[in-house]
Amino acid sequence: MFEFSALPSDVVKAYRSGGLDAFGNPPERTISDGTANPCRHCLRNIPKGTGMLILAHKPFEGTHPYAEVGPIFLCDEDCTQGGGTAVPDVLTTSPDYLVKGYSAHDRIVYGTGVVAPTAELEAQLAAIFTNPDVAYIHVRSARNNCYQARVDRGG
Repeated sequence: MFEFSALPSDVVKAYRSGGLDAFGNPPERTISDGTANPCRHCLRNIPKGTGMLILAHKPFEGTHPYAEVGPIFLCDEDCTQGGGTAVPDVLTTSPDYLVKGYSAHDRIVYGTGVVAPTAELEAQLAAIFTNPDVAYIHVRSARNNCYQARVDRGG
C-alpha cells in the first residue's frame, strides 16, 4: 500500500496569495487550456477555462545538489487537497511517469530511477520500496521532469 501526497495546503495558500516561488518570483496567473495542467494540490487536471498558477517549486527542504526545482501548476481558486492510498487522477493521464526513490536525507537512491508505464506504476513503486534505503518516492513527468506527487510507504 502507498500514500500519495499533494502539496500542503498552507504552501498552496501562500502561492495563491502571491507568495514567491523557488526563484523568488510571484506565480504567473493564466487560464487552463484543459490539457496536461495537473494541479499539485488537488491532484486533478485543472479544467479548461479556469484560472491556474504556474510557478517554480522545489519539493525539498533546504538547498542541496539533489533539490530539483521545476515548473508546476496549481488551481487558482481553492481546491480540496488530494492524496491518499488510491492513485490520484493526475497519475493516470500520461502514458508513463519518471519515478525516483530518495533517502531519508533527501538524496536520490541510485538505481531506483525509472520511466514507468502508467499501467505498471504501482508495481514499479512497490519494487522501488523493496530497497530499504528508500524513504519516499517522487513521481515526475517522464517528458518534462515536472514534479507531480510524493509517495510514501502506506501503513
